[in-house]
Amino acid sequence: MADRPFTVIENEWITLADGTRLAARIWMPEGAEADPVPAVLEFLPYRKRDGTSPRDESTYPVFAAAGIAGVRVDIRGSGESDGVIDGEYTPLELANACELIAWIAAQPWSNGAVGMMGISWGGFNCLQVAALKPPALKAVISIASTVDRYNDDIHYKNGTHLSAQLSWAATMLAYQSRAPDPALVGERWRKMWLARLENEPFFLEEWLEHQRRDAFWKHGSICEDFTGFPVPALVIAGWADGYRSTPLKAVEGLGDRAKAIVGPWIHKYPHFAWPKPRMDFHAEAIDWWNRWLRGEDNGAEKKPQVRAYIQEAARPALRRESDPGFWIAKDRWEAPEMATFYVEQYGALVPGMPIASAAGHDRYLKSPLDTGIMAGEWFTLKPDAELPLDQRPDDAGSLVVETAPLADALDCLGQPALELDVATEAPTANLCARIVDVHPDGTATRVTFGVVNLAHRDGNEEPKAMPRGGKVRVRLVLDAMGYRFRAGHRIRLSLSTSYWPMVLPPPMDAGVTIDLAALGLALPKLGAHRVVSVPEPENPDPLPRYVELAPPETARGVERDLTNGLTEYTIYEDSGLFEHPGTGLATREVRDELWSIAADDPLSMTGTATWTCEMQRPGWSVRTLSTASIACTATDWLISAHVRAYEGETEIFGKRFEKMVPRDFM
Repeated sequence: MADRPFTVIENEWITLADGTRLAARIWMPEGAEADPVPAVLEFLPYRKRDGTSPRDESTYPVFAAAGIAGVRVDIRGSGESDGVIDGEYTPLELANACELIAWIAAQPWSNGAVGMMGISWGGFNCLQVAALKPPALKAVISIASTVDRYNDDIHYKNGTHLSAQLSWAATMLAYQSRAPDPALVGERWRKMWLARLENEPFFLEEWLEHQRRDAFWKHGSICEDFTGFPVPALVIAGWADGYRSTPLKAVEGLGDRAKAIVGPWIHKYPHFAWPKPRMDFHAEAIDWWNRWLRGEDNGAEKKPQVRAYIQEAARPALRRESDPGFWIAKDRWEAPEMATFYVEQYGALVPGMPIASAAGHDRYLKSPLDTGIMAGEWFTLKPDAELPLDQRPDDAGSLVVETAPLADALDCLGQPALELDVATEAPTANLCARIVDVHPDGTATRVTFGVVNLAHRDGNEEPKAMPRGGKVRVRLVLDAMGYRFRAGHRIRLSLSTSYWPMVLPPPMDAGVTIDLAALGLALPKLGAHRVVSVPEPENPDPLPRYVELAPPETARGVERDLTNGLTEYTIYEDSGLFEHPGTGLATREVRDELWSIAADDPLSMTGTATWTCEMQRPGWSVRTLSTASIACTATDWLISAHVRAYEGETEIFGKRFEKMVPRDFM
């Protein structure tokens, strides 16, 4: 079938019931008013004009050529849309999305069937909007998202506080501080910009006011009522990203309404993600939309419920271009059979169930507070040091048990679980568990991990202090994995009480006592499956090329001050200055982040994230400088932020936030 011609509507104003105008960019198949077409909505705060334009321009032209309209809309207060954003996945945002879906379905060019799609924020809100049951929404594709906002996002993880929460608050502050493009909104651009700067929230304040899994986090978590989810969902993620568990959780909760695909990827669309192999996302998505938005009998609903890439002997690297492995399919997902391991009397990890011991094998563990520097980031955008590196430096500060070299390969798919008896003298402590593939040469690859704030051991809604010195049974479910441990490799379990800077420390550093005799590790077996082929995209470089005016730069490092016992972790990301050849708009983003901690003091922890964002074209330039910081006392989180805005070299706005938020078992 020949590609259908299409046009691009650079900016379409969609007026909501409250009078707010949202800005849309639309890819419209030719002749749609005479031959109506389905449409796909993506609804984001990431600026269609500059922020997401490369990936939008890699996908929506392909959809339009297949006869599917693409409607990319900026959330209120973002890009060229009116108003000010009011938070993350708020009732107002979701209600606006439902209005947009109804608007699309009512257009003369629409066949009345709408899909919703996105990665990250857009992957989250398409699931949340679907749960509200807008009549015209018929299917979703959700990439790198979550069904549980508390435990599987950048905020908290089993009651521990993720540093990504500050990083993301700084990112959103930077994005929401930026000006609309005068070429689209005209002379009112400055008034719109100043209103945003004056009224934008500092998201971290609200997030820290909800340190337990309360109603704030349950809102938008579709796991609260899987039975009420009405439409087919294709849920996609990558093993190299923090959202790796969501596809399997989705099929477990939604059953036949969901299909899952998990590749080796970072937090990117699968047709241009790393590590390779990539997936032909466009073909997969078009089949999905044609089945559910056109009623085409193409067999999309008969595809396997789960397709997953099983990594094999992946190695940490300065840049992971590709991971060895193979694709498998499971026609139906079922809870996996578990391969169990325990620690025998000489400290080796061996197959079988734990053997009770009257005396036990107690081991005291108090990791250096900078254990975790090889973890990479929770939220990964590049296949470099954002991914976990060789785990041996972190293992040096951990309690480590491992198998003998495996006689036979072990293939795994699913979420591992760890059970152990733990005691501590403090009301709480953090515990991190990592599953590591130890290669014959000693290289240590982190396969998956899990963390828990021990006060949250029995749930995240009502944490309770640990009994002083008394052992309690703790069950920790780790993130999902798809991995082959080769014969000759060792499986290592690494336990630590710190995982900094990814996880911020609790106020006390008392250490924990672990009874190795009562420890049980369960790894999910791959089980029955078919080895399949997942087509890769024909175009190996699908993103458009913009005009480079200044090159990008990346730097990441760790510095230890041995005299003063201080460790600093630094991140520097300069996007470079690039000009869009069609709009003439040039943009640049610089992220500069610093985390520090003293070797013997968890209250010394500090983090600061600074963003500089530039927009320019001949005769016009604006710049914003946004900084967010966190520190702590034994009882409080101390947060601050400031925003400065410049037109040319003139500062036109400045604002500062400061807040002290009580710690809650953190």
